[in-house]
Amino acid sequence: MACKHLETQGFEILARNVRVGRLELDVIARRGRMVVFCEVRSRRSDRLMTPAQSIDGAKVTRVRQAAGRWLRENGQSYREIRFDVASVVFDTPEGRLNYLQGAF
Repeated sequence: MACKHLETQGFEILARNVRVGRLELDVIARRGRMVVFCEVRSRRSDRLMTPAQSIDGAKVTRVRQAAGRWLRENGQSYREIRFDVASVVFDTPEGRLNYLQGAF
């Protein structure tokens, strides 16, 4: 769902579930000179908390570290870097996506 959303926004999906050492990046996408690192979280219900609310400061730090390492290893020059969150709730058969641009 997250990749489909990014593609409708004109992004090219560069990678999914990328291992960077012991860290992982869920989705990496590019549009022009912008790269987006998207953390994907899902739950069956958002009654107690949304999937996005399950992302704590430690997770944000790990995603940022992994993104920095990925950028260094891939030698790309991007003018803009954005960190998004795709929050998916599977309380219906097709699920619901809440996409947060620039979440952290």
